[in-house]
Amino acid sequence: MFERLLAFIQNPTKYETPLPPADAAHVVGALMVQAAKADRAYLFEEVEVIDRVLARRHNLNPVEAAKMRAQCEKLEEHMHDTDALAGILKEAVGTEEAEAALRALWAVVFADGFEQEEEDNILHQVEAVLGISPLRAKELHDEEMQNAQPDELSTL
Repeated sequence: MFERLLAFIQNPTKYETPLPPADAAHVVGALMVQAAKADRAYLFEEVEVIDRVLARRHNLNPVEAAKMRAQCEKLEEHMHDTDALAGILKEAVGTEEAEAALRALWAVVFADGFEQEEEDNILHQVEAVLGISPLRAKELHDEEMQNAQPDELSTL
């Protein structure tokens, strides 16, 4: 065991997991992580929503969803440019899927009960890259806000 620890200390990159693919599924997850972290508070409620969305969208059990979220966190950490992530998504999906991704992002924003300006800015940036009109984006925002717990939601 001591030899393995020493080997890790001498060459930690040998033991790092590779980045997940920058496909549409992982990019949506990375954008959800980015939206959750935008207000500098990555809360359990947001993680829970991300896991639930990943499980539902990709037919995963809770453990598989948590593993995928961890991959998405790693992708977001190494590729945190919102425009680049949204650009990958735009190239990979059609309008319906782009709107579904935006809904997922709003669900994460509303998870903690607060809609912060930093989160809004990221989502508006994603909307623009995806080519979703401001009017349609507002409709999606309002629909997801209705799905959130209205008595727990406040806008700052």
